Order: sequence, then C-alpha cells, then structure tokens
Amino acid sequence: MATKHEQILLYIDELPVGEKISVRQIAKALNVSEGTAYRAIKDAENKGYVSTIERVGTIRIEQKKKENIEKLTYAEVVNIVDGQVLGGRAGLHKTLNKFVIGAMKLDAMMRYTGAGNLLIIGNRFQAHEHALKAGAAVLITGGFDTEEDVKNLADELELPVISTSYDTFTVATMINRAIYDQLIKKDIVLVEDILTPIQDTIFLKTTDLVSDWMNLNRETMHSRFPVVDQKKKVQGIVTSKDIMGKDSQTLIEKIMTKNPISVSGKTSVASASHMMVWEGLEVLPVVDETNLLQGIISRQDVLKALQMIQRQPQVGETIDDIVTNQLVLTKGKLKGEDIFQCEITPQMSNHIGTISYGVFTTIVTEAANGVLRGYKKGDLVVENMTIYFLKPVQIESTIEIYPRILEVGRKFGKVDVEVFNEGVLVGKAMMMCQIMDRH
Repeated sequence: MATKHEQILLYIDELPVGEKISVRQIAKALNVSEGTAYRAIKDAENKGYVSTIERVGTIRIEQKKKENIEKLTYAEVVNIVDGQVLGGRAGLHKTLNKFVIGAMKLDAMMRYTGAGNLLIIGNRFQAHEHALKAGAAVLITGGFDTEEDVKNLADELELPVISTSYDTFTVATMINRAIYDQLIKKDIVLVEDILTPIQDTIFLKTTDLVSDWMNLNRETMHSRFPVVDQKKKVQGIVTSKDIMGKDSQTLIEKIMTKNPISVSGKTSVASASHMMVWEGLEVLPVVDETNLLQGIISRQDVLKALQMIQRQPQVGETIDDIVTNQLVLTKGKLKGEDIFQCEITPQMSNHIGTISYGVFTTIVTEAANGVLRGYKKGDLVVENMTIYFLKPVQIESTIEIYPRILEVGRKFGKVDVEVFNEGVLVGKAMMMCQIMDRH
C-alpha cells in the first residue's frame, strides 16, 4: 500500500495543469496532517510539477522535457522578475518561446508579437490589449498597473499579465540570464530525466518465489529485476544467473544479489554510464535518500541519452569554456612534444590578482586531456589529482604547460604536468585519469 506521502504526490500529479493547490486543501482532501501535506508539496516542487509563486500561491505546472529545458514558463518569469500577477493566472503554466521589447510604435510592435510570446512594455494599455489578442502574455515594467478590461481579457484568454518594479533593460537581462543558465544545464542530463518511473517498473518482492521470476521473464522477455521489501525499499537485484538451477519454490530473497549498486535521480547520466561499464551492469535501480525505489535505468536508456546529448548544439560558455578557450597548442623545439600556452585573463584571477586555484586545476586537466587524446579517443575523467607545487602567477602573464604521459592503458592514464612562467617553474601536478570510450 502506498504511503501517505506517495498518495499526495499521486493526487497532485493527477491534477489538471494550472490548478491552484494549498497545504490546507491537500490536508483536508486526503485526511492528512498539514505537515505531511507541506512536505509532499515541497517534494512535488523539487520534482518539477508544481511551482510556488509569491503572491499567487502554488500551482500545478507541466513537467518540462529535457529537450525543452531552455523554454521558461510564465510562472518562472514571475519568480525571476519578482513580479505580481494582475490577470490570467490560469495560464502561468504555459511556456514562452521568445520575448519582445515594446519600444516601438504599436503597428510595428504587433508585427513581431505572436502566440507564445512575452511582450515587455511599460504602461501602454492599448498595446497590452493587442498583445493578448495576438496570443502573447504581457510583462509591464516600472511597477505600472493596467486597465480592468485588460485584466478581464487576460483571465478569459488564460494569458498572464505580470507587473514588475524593474525597468525594461533590467528585466530583459534577467530573463536572458535565466535562459542562458538553463541552456548550460541542458548539456547535463540527469538519471531522473531518462528513468523508467516506478509505476512502469517491473520488480519482485523479497517474499516472491523463483516461479514468479519465471512468469515475469516469459511475459516481458527481461531477465533482471530489482527486489524490494513491503515498503518498496530496494533490497537486492535478481538475474537469470541467480535463478539458474534453483527450485521454483525458492524464495527470491535467498538467491538475490543483496545491497546492489544503485543511483539517485540527481546522478548525471555520464556518471551512471561510467558505473555501468566498469561494473558490467545492464540495469541500475534508481532510489531516493531513504532507498525507496523510484524506477530503473537500463544500458539502452543511457546510450540513447548520450546520443541525444551529442546531437545538441553547443550552448553557452561555462567558466571551464572560458579557461580552455585560452589554451593554445604548440610543439616543443627539441622532442616535438605537446606544449600548451595560456594567457591569464582578469576573470581567471582570484581576489589578489593572481591565478586562482580552480583555474589552475582546469588548465592542467585540459592539458592532460589534450595529450591523452592523441593516444585514446574518449572522455577523460579525473580520478585523482595532486597539485604539489603552485606559485602566484599575475594576470596578463603567459604560462606554458608541459603535460607528460607517464603511463597509459586501455582504460586509464597517468600524467605529470609542469607549468612555467617566463622559464620559471610555477606549478606541478600529478593526475590519474579514467578514459570513457565514446560510442
């Protein structure tokens, strides 16, 4: 039987998108304490299917698929700009595809404004009305209100009209920043984005028999199943290898592999992939912090996700991108070995104007990656790094990085890195790296 927490999550999940919910309402509807209702609503918010907006409340929103993560909902816009909803609350769950700044004449503005847009504008009431009729939501800057007719139209069309005290330029910058941050996140696909959820997961209980495994095997053609107790906490995993030669009346608990390797929903797919390859696993149970089964991921799920990541366009520049873009590969004069040069820019410095420890770490990692790439095609994962010498390097200095491979195998590499500034040794590091093949 599902716990009260799970019952509340199921209840919220079945609510129509745009529905407003509250702790008191949930507590009354499901006959639970307000504390239990509050914790479940917070969990639903973390899972991304409700959103709490100041001065509006908590509403059911549509969970965004990973490929659409760069799209913002109007509810998120309200949070970003610390806005107040004047009308059209029922449309807060909808996503916007672009925003338009209304700094032109009305007819010109309307040529650029269409369905799914967000018009950012001051107190121009006629433009508010025209935008709504064109299918766009409205964000009014400068803390201005709008007319009652516009609010009523917004309610009728279920398109939000939002007011914020910020000016137009600041609002546009804030929304751009939010979209940019989400684009960076887009490349990091998590297990929770690809898992088969528990309601679609086939599992066995510790009290089941080998004959139950055989029935499931015939029905599904699968041979690996997680094993859970009565509370759906993962206790083991059972495969055809465990079943072989066992009596059909043997308890699953007696033959399963206990304490199996599992992952949380927040684990990156790249990390899960690495785990599955190294441990030779076909299936991983996905659990929460209390070891409750949330679903499973298979090797096929992981491969599809990694292929999807590779097809995505490169988006945004992270701090690592800024650092590695400064690296220039040259060849040594004597042995023709790989040498990297890097200019230390102001954004790579710490508070006293010298190279930051984090930037130095990124530089030596990328240099090691570059030199290992000549030997093995794949992604490098640093398993162990020791920085055992580092002198201050001033901004606008140029450093030279000498990575030297000490040992390289099929799945690992050991690299020594020396860093010089004007011929003087300023840094040394030793790295043990694992190499993940790209499929």
